[in-house]
Amino acid sequence: MPPPAPQPGVIPLRPLTTGEMLGGAFATLRRYWKPLIGVMAAVQGIGILLVAAAAVISVAAAYARFSAVFDLAPGESPEGSDVAALLLAFVPLGVVLILATTVGAAMFSALCPALVQEAVLGRATTVGAMWRRGWSRLPSVLGTVMLAGLIAGGPALLLYAICVPLIVVSADLDGSGPPAVFLLLLLGSLLCIPFSVWIMVRFSLAPAAAVCEGLGPVAALRRSSRLVRDGWWRVFGISLLGYIVAMAVGYAIQTPFGFVGMFALLPSLPEPDGDFSDIGTLIFGITVYAVTVLVGVVVSSLFQFSFPQLVIALLYVDQRMRKEDLAPTLVAAAFPAQEPAPAPVSPPTMLE
Repeated sequence: MPPPAPQPGVIPLRPLTTGEMLGGAFATLRRYWKPLIGVMAAVQGIGILLVAAAAVISVAAAYARFSAVFDLAPGESPEGSDVAALLLAFVPLGVVLILATTVGAAMFSALCPALVQEAVLGRATTVGAMWRRGWSRLPSVLGTVMLAGLIAGGPALLLYAICVPLIVVSADLDGSGPPAVFLLLLLGSLLCIPFSVWIMVRFSLAPAAAVCEGLGPVAALRRSSRLVRDGWWRVFGISLLGYIVAMAVGYAIQTPFGFVGMFALLPSLPEPDGDFSDIGTLIFGITVYAVTVLVGVVVSSLFQFSFPQLVIALLYVDQRMRKEDLAPTLVAAAFPAQEPAPAPVSPPTMLE
């Protein structure tokens, strides 16, 4: 019987089973929750501040238009120019929101492989070290995420670019309802889904390759494609299981917060006759409910964002151990050979 594989960190250094990868992701969360939550909270906080600043600027720029659009006499309609100006004022807010969400997701995708690198070897790390590591690899990871999304969604975008104008033109010409192009668009969209899923799984290990091997976006996509080759269904199944576990555990985390908020709200509900006993109690109950639900959403989202990425990062390590015999290299990194101590030097004697 062969001896058990060494395990300096969260996983044994050999090809892994599905349970060992899920267990390794949970163990990484337990051991490294401080740097993980610290960096993720910092990213979310920066994103919220940027979006809030953009919202304040948009509201200030469109403040004069609100009364012209919403404060109207009965039966009066707003001017089209006022509606257009109001919508245009909030375009920057939408752009900032999209950018903050995209960059935040890329930062999470860079953070989890960097954390798994340390967790596999059992090395300690800090919030600052993980922030620097994730930030340094953010451009490459962001490139891989955007390129993979563009390749996966390219056929659907091309289909929409061709079919939507045809639908509009056909509807304007005969007004007879959904034209045949609409059915073609629906059928084409359904056919694009398998291709998009195949591409996203094929490139799912690219962020880990970009972080752990220091590759650029294109090289990381090629690297992921090579690692996933001949193992697509395994990568797909374990990744999907990671997302399902994350959703289930996230719901279990969020549910108690919802119950606490409901119990706080119960005393402030109206009497059977429909009257409120105390408006202050009602405001307090609503506030407690909103705060508890918000805290539950934040805590559960931290788990739901991080756990699948940790599983995928461990999949990257597992595929390299299976295909490239990475385990001996990891063992050597985890247990470096100790250099022999130098021979003691005798102190000089009085005769020297």
